[in-house]
Amino acid sequence: MSGEATSFTPVKTVRELVGPLIAIIIGIFMVILDSTAVNVAIPVLVEDFHSSLAVIQWTVTGYALAQAAVIPLAGWMTDRFGAKIIFMISLILFTIGSVLCAFATTADQLIFYRILQGLGGGMVTPIAFAMTYKLSPPEKVGAIMGMMGIPILLAPALGPILSGYLVDYVKWEWIFLINVPIGIIGLILTFILLPKFPKLSATSLDVLGIILGPLAFVSLSYGLSEGGTSWTSTKTIVGLIVGVISLLLFIYVELSNKKQPLLELRVFRSALFTRGILVQWVLQFTMFGIIFTVPYFMQIMMGMSAYHAGIWTLPQALAAAICMPIGGRLYDRIGARPLVVVGLILVAIGTYLISYINPGDSAWSFLIPRALIGMGMGLSFLALNTHLIQAAPRNLVSRVTSLTSAAQQVVTSFSVAGLTTLIVTRTNYYVKAGENRSPEAITHAFHNIYLILACLAILGLLLATTLKRPKVEGTAAPAPIVEMG
Repeated sequence: MSGEATSFTPVKTVRELVGPLIAIIIGIFMVILDSTAVNVAIPVLVEDFHSSLAVIQWTVTGYALAQAAVIPLAGWMTDRFGAKIIFMISLILFTIGSVLCAFATTADQLIFYRILQGLGGGMVTPIAFAMTYKLSPPEKVGAIMGMMGIPILLAPALGPILSGYLVDYVKWEWIFLINVPIGIIGLILTFILLPKFPKLSATSLDVLGIILGPLAFVSLSYGLSEGGTSWTSTKTIVGLIVGVISLLLFIYVELSNKKQPLLELRVFRSALFTRGILVQWVLQFTMFGIIFTVPYFMQIMMGMSAYHAGIWTLPQALAAAICMPIGGRLYDRIGARPLVVVGLILVAIGTYLISYINPGDSAWSFLIPRALIGMGMGLSFLALNTHLIQAAPRNLVSRVTSLTSAAQQVVTSFSVAGLTTLIVTRTNYYVKAGENRSPEAITHAFHNIYLILACLAILGLLLATTLKRPKVEGTAAPAPIVEMG
């Protein structure tokens, strides 16, 4: 593009990064906002499209899986065409997909357009992380990543608030139409403020990886979701079998591709990286589990409107926004382990407290638990992302961020499918035990879910105590890739 530099160097001060950071954050915020915006609209979509909850849920799961499918291409695409141009194309496709979602007339159309939307926005987050990391001075990377990470936790929490308001007081179509002006502004700022990143030599595209990866994750998610009906049904069994076989073949293909695989699975040879990403998966599963299930519980069991349920994400959003920059600055001094340990303690306590909230309780009962969860996420989320990036060689940053971002979307889809299935099966269990389906059986099922999430957070906490601070370029030698033992 005319007027762009042919190369770039890391900025010397945080102030110099403000312009590029604004452009990057707008793109991330828009894409991540839609990851939760549909949640509180699900009951309305079920009614408007004369469909079922099982079908409409795929507007969330399909979106996450579409992002997971295209995220691994981010590294190859940015190497081949440059980070800036791919970032702009992703914003354009996401905005077009948003328009199509607003004009969907059937549930099937909406799901299909949501998949297109996810395909458009899937590469935004990994490219944004890679660009920010490459532009940042090594000694300031934690603080800068903390600034960029605000939308990572703020957008999912604010999504239900904005969506609830639009559903109750405007029309659900505006959940998607609101992306149009944001997308245009983000595109203009990206063109003006971001430098042109140099292209790198890209090897041939990993076609088998592109096929097997999405097939594995879609099949596993489908099998999990069908488990809510019956774990012994043909659909469930076939979905899980195809998913497991495809996943094993995908891992084999990626590890066999020594030059430039679709996902750089060889980084799992690093104990530093592997422990960090396992903790990140626990955190992602728990975070999205809360974001997905709590608004649903508030609407279905407590009788709240979509907007009222959405507004109660604000304590979590504000707490995350306050603690995110703090976590970023502290990371540069103390590393990830203390931040993640404290963060997961707060998440576990908050989730455990939610498990005692009943339909007849006041909405204010969610204030302290959700604030604790937000604080925990804010302290630990970006610390983990930065830890994972620094645990890999700098020349693999674009591929490592693709791996972690794709994994997060897969974990999100598993969270939605798995928790929905557990809610259904636990409800049926309590009904068979003699309880009324509503409110007793459903309430007990939700309580079970929150206890499971709290236990999962504790498991992540125990694993987080083993994290060690990686060495980073600019201060010491990069963390080596070593065999796990």
